[in-house]
Amino acid sequence: MAGAADKAQAGMTERQKKWFASVQANFATQTGKLMAEWLEILKTCPETTPGKQAAWLKATHGIGVNHAAYILSCAAPGDAPGWDDPDGLRAALWKDPASEAILAALEAIAIDIEGVVVGQRKSFTSFSRSVQFAAARPIKGGKALLGLKLESDPSGRLAAPARRESWSERLTAVVELASPTDVDHQVRHWFVQAAERG
Repeated sequence: MAGAADKAQAGMTERQKKWFASVQANFATQTGKLMAEWLEILKTCPETTPGKQAAWLKATHGIGVNHAAYILSCAAPGDAPGWDDPDGLRAALWKDPASEAILAALEAIAIDIEGVVVGQRKSFTSFSRSVQFAAARPIKGGKALLGLKLESDPSGRLAAPARRESWSERLTAVVELASPTDVDHQVRHWFVQAAERG
């Protein structure tokens, strides 16, 4: 049976694995404190949700997004799915069967593209080659939002994001998908184009 670290890295590209190892190895040097100290500091945070706690760490202590995510993952209760439980993260995020069916349709495209790694994060599912080129997250009503490493198109179907997403800033276009049938020839084409850039 693979260890927790091996399971956590199963959904990462080699480049992402090296980056994550670097974040862990250089954490104390880059942040100026050991993890135990950051966990004590986090206990003083007035916020209760991870997004607001990360913003508080940045505003109050100058901690960047990646280091904040690492601190929060170490502070998470043992029963909440973490990086070492991608299946648990997926199940927690994609609760709505209609949204999950859209994700399955996107994963079916990814399987056909050489070198694509599907990774699970707390708030989205990532698709990477050397870098992340696409990500999807469920949205209300059994829908999903797909972000792609592409420019928006004049038709308006592939648009600029309406808000800042938690996935890579490289994903500069989004398309809302209402059902698995929306993962059509055009979406497949966009997905392949974005994969060629990642």
